[in-house]
Parts: sequence; structure tokens; C-alpha cells
Amino acid sequence: MKRRLFIAASCIAVCVNSALAADLPVTPQPPQIQAASWVLMDYTTGQVLTAGNEHQQRNPASLTKLMTGYVVDRAIDSHRITPDEVVTVGPDAWAKGNPVFDGSSLMFIKPGDRVTVRDLSRGLIVDSGNDACVALADHVAGGQPQFVKMMNDYVQKLHLRDTHFETVHGLDAPGQHSSAWDLAVLSRAIIHGEPQFYHMYSEKSLTWNGITQQNRNGLLWDKTLNVDGLKTGHTSGAGFNIVASAVDGQRRLISVIMGADSPKGREDQARKLLHWGQQNFDTVQVLRQGQKVGSERIWFGDKKQVAVGTGQDFWLALPKSEVPYIKAKYTLTNKDLQAPIAAHQQVGEIALYDRDKVIAHWPLYTLESVGKGGVFSRLNDWFHHKA
Repeated sequence: MKRRLFIAASCIAVCVNSALAADLPVTPQPPQIQAASWVLMDYTTGQVLTAGNEHQQRNPASLTKLMTGYVVDRAIDSHRITPDEVVTVGPDAWAKGNPVFDGSSLMFIKPGDRVTVRDLSRGLIVDSGNDACVALADHVAGGQPQFVKMMNDYVQKLHLRDTHFETVHGLDAPGQHSSAWDLAVLSRAIIHGEPQFYHMYSEKSLTWNGITQQNRNGLLWDKTLNVDGLKTGHTSGAGFNIVASAVDGQRRLISVIMGADSPKGREDQARKLLHWGQQNFDTVQVLRQGQKVGSERIWFGDKKQVAVGTGQDFWLALPKSEVPYIKAKYTLTNKDLQAPIAAHQQVGEIALYDRDKVIAHWPLYTLESVGKGGVFSRLNDWFHHKA
């Protein structure tokens, strides 16, 4: 089997193609986190850079609203509803006299209010309004049980193995749980899935019915980070939770903290993860779609060489200290390539190395087709091939 060595490209940009990583290189020592569970994820690749108890099933509290918002966004994408559609608020979304909502976060809407889907979504995100969640669920699905079923359908579609929802708002309910890992995956899907709505997660305040409320994500005011979302949550059983996403140049990281001991504590721990990730990692494009990584001899064709490379973009989050040591080698499945051969035909594999350790691998494809050569050309190749 033939092997070829080449240097992997290292230009940095944002894209949503996931690299097929086998193992990360040896990573810098992560910070000590004071919380029940946590995750730091690279948005571009979906790689988890550090984590603790990341699959522990815990009460998500108002982080449940991330899925509520995601389901609403998907209803908009599928043209079932529009952002400017007006919703007439029903009685079950009214907090007055409703013990379920007693002392909880509200947008302060009333029965009969006419509110757009967009504004209810802002109330869900900025105010963490449980009443806004109910109004949206009624409008999108005809009721809360039907909407919860939609939420759990998306749990399956997103492969969230630690998650099950029982409510549209996240107030305590038996059987409702998620994990830091799943909430990072969901947050990544939210950021990618609805760019025109994602900006709502960075809104610092919302005034409705004469009441102004501040976004509870205090990291939006942190001048050391460019945080633009996502959400906080708290109940007595859950502790203090937060999902925070920060942009550093063209890179984005997502941090999840569950079960911190205070509002300030959850922000401190999320900040610690984000700073560590920004200081120690780069998101690197190691291969580009259609990038030629080599040329190989091809026999019996109308060309003597065929270009080989990759079929799509590939990215990896890598420790900054290791980027200079990243190399790639490709291996041909068969020693000899023979015409005719089609473009984009797999002929081998590309392996990515950090020093001597394989950290990822991808298919190697032909980048062009090669037709059968003429009689004399093929005869000449036959003599040389047999030699």
C-alpha cells in the first residue's frame, strides 16, 4: 500500500462540517470546575474539548426552553407558522390563579392579548417566560401535551440520549431530565438552524406590558468575552444552570454548566471554560473540498497522472501547541490505479497525525476522471507495467 506525506492546511474560518476525529491530541490541563456537570464544545466541529459528568441526567430547569424555542424555529422553517403571525393568548397561559406558575419567570401576558410569534419567542428567551412557552405551545401544536411530544420527537432526531421532556417550560416534573452533553448539542443546532432568530439570545432586556426585565445571562455584559447567548435556568432541585456561547474572531465555543451553587457561580464557571478554550485551542481547517493532496500514476489511461484529494471540507479543534506538529499521510487501497476511473471515486484514505499519533481519518478520492488510453498508449503501459 502506497503512502504519501503532505502538510495539512491550517486556515481558520467558521463552517459546520464535522471532522471525523478518532482522538484529540494530548490536551492542555483543563480548569477545575465547581458544578455538578459541564461541557465545553467547539461549535464548528462539535468536538467536546473538556467535560465532567457530561452524561449525568439532571433537571434542566429553564434550559428546557432551548428545546421549546428550537421546535418553534422548526415550525417556522417548515412554514407551519410565520414570525409575524399573531397569537391570541389563551387562559392556560395566564399566571393569575395558576399554582404551576407561582413565583416563576413570566412575560406577563394575559388572556386575549394578541402577540406575534416573534415577540412571544423574545419573551421565552429574554424573560424566560413560562407563560410565553404555553402560548407558543398552544399555537404551534394545539396544546402542551402535543407540543411536548414534538419536543421529544426532536430529542430523537438530534440523538439526545440523556434527555426527556415532560413540560414546555422546565418547571419541575417527574421524568424530565437532560445532560450537559445533550444541551451543548441542542445549542449548536439552535445556533446553526435559525440565524435570524438566534440574535434574540443576546438581547439584554425586554419591555412588555410596561414591565422591563433583564436577561438573566449576566455574561452578556462581560467585556472580556463576546457572549451572544444562550440561556440560564434554576429550580431548587436543579441548582443553577447556564449555557453560554462566545465568539472569538471566527471561532465559537459553547459552554454548559449544570448544578452550580449560585447565579454568580454558574457565570464564573462558564467564563472559566470559555477563557480556557479560547486561550488553548484553534479551530483549524485541515482539508478543503476539492483540495489536491497528491498525484498518482495511472495505467492504461489517456493521462499518466490522476489528482487525488478530499470530497468536502474538514475541520478540527486542536491545541494551539500541537498545530505545528500536524501532518497528514494518504494511503492507496490498491498499489496500481488503472483507467478508466471516474472522478470522486474512493481510492484510499487520508490519516491525520499529531506527531506519531493518528487523530483523524477521511476517505481519499480521485478529483478527475481518466478515460481509457489509445491502443499504442495502453500497449506501452502494458510493457512498462509488467517490467
